[in-house]
Amino acid sequence: MTEILIQKAYKEVKKYRNMVKNDPYRLNYHLMPPVGLLNDPNGLIQFKGVYHVFYQWNPFETAHGAKFWGHYTSEDMVYWREEPIALAPDEWYDQNGCYSGSAVEEDGKLYLFYTGNVKRDDGTRETYQCIAVSENGIYFKKLGPVLKLPEQYTPHFRDPKVWKKGDHWYMVVGAQTLDEKGIVALFHSNDLFHWEEAGTIAGSDMNGLKEFGYMWECPDLIHLNGKDVLLVSPQGLNPDGDFYQNLFQSGYFIGELDYEPLRYQHGSFTELDRGFDFYAPQTFTDENGRTILYAWMGITDEMEAHQPTVENGWVHALTIPRELELQGGKVFQKPVEELKKLRKDQALVKNNEFEAVSAELILDFKKNGPFKITFRNEASLSYDTAKLTLKRRNLKTGEAESRTCKLASVSKLHIFMDHSSLEIFINDGEEVFTARYFPDSENVIVSFEGEAEFTLIKWDLG
Repeated sequence: MTEILIQKAYKEVKKYRNMVKNDPYRLNYHLMPPVGLLNDPNGLIQFKGVYHVFYQWNPFETAHGAKFWGHYTSEDMVYWREEPIALAPDEWYDQNGCYSGSAVEEDGKLYLFYTGNVKRDDGTRETYQCIAVSENGIYFKKLGPVLKLPEQYTPHFRDPKVWKKGDHWYMVVGAQTLDEKGIVALFHSNDLFHWEEAGTIAGSDMNGLKEFGYMWECPDLIHLNGKDVLLVSPQGLNPDGDFYQNLFQSGYFIGELDYEPLRYQHGSFTELDRGFDFYAPQTFTDENGRTILYAWMGITDEMEAHQPTVENGWVHALTIPRELELQGGKVFQKPVEELKKLRKDQALVKNNEFEAVSAELILDFKKNGPFKITFRNEASLSYDTAKLTLKRRNLKTGEAESRTCKLASVSKLHIFMDHSSLEIFINDGEEVFTARYFPDSENVIVSFEGEAEFTLIKWDLG
């Protein structure tokens, strides 16, 4: 069964290889599926000096279905190798999908934790938190479920993120209570295989938080600058001014987690990204002690089916890797240093118009004021009266749509352009806008207008 399913996936890759490769919207330096649909980044880890990025993958269609774990490895997070499929949905406990999860190293072995998804004929669902192990980080042996569904949650119970503190292992799982409120549950173990629930650490109607979504996905607890930062992707938030404009959100709480007795005191929720396409972020700590984040540069919404890459057999990508730092009660994101390896043909741009498709731009502002940057006549970034706005064309309606955040001033923009993506870091990562956009391949012009003054350095990336 396993080998048949995997070979069937590889046949899809081979069948559509040329079509995918020749798509003008294929990205230059981002991780993408070889065919089909990619979503959440999974199992991020540096194992024996090598970076591993796994991802949710449906090789058979550009829609969500029974997910595999695709797999890339790299020595530098810049140049990547496509590895054999890590996990396939081929067991009774994961037959409808090897859903999202994480990776840890123990005794020189690489362990993957993931959610096994089972959908019954009567429409009900079963969920199992499962484990797989590898000696070399490439070929994995499934060891089956290690945690079944606790009775106080619905089967929307998934996305285990595991870490070690002292001699104990801990796991956070995104969950939905029986009265359909999103929460994060914490479990602990001495051996990775036997887990006990410690309790609920955060969620709707907890810790001073009001109703806050019907499901919380992809929890991740990280330690930054003496604080415990809980990343989570809540579903079911209503738009609130400039906030929560996407169908689902991704953000964080800053607090302090006491393990005994269990208590997580935290502040308010802050969105990680203010653009259109950012969801299900996950982090890992590398051998240099950096906390590095990847996210799905997309979201499950009505736009998916309208992306022009669908007709060429693939959809979605991951963001570039971003290093996280906690500054003044806010998580800042910055592109990892290794991405400088992509730079070539540095230029000091003095014109208000130039060509760029796959490029890195750094704008250092000398004088504040209103401005507008237009990217290939398909998206624009504008600043006026303390508001920064990203606009693009809606793929379904063709009308303009926008995302906005309030900023007292703009001192720096660090922009990563790829053939069909924009990642814009404002004020050294104080805010970030991430978006896919699909300009005419013939239009390669970036232009500026306004009263602001700045120096602009440009590199082609490749």
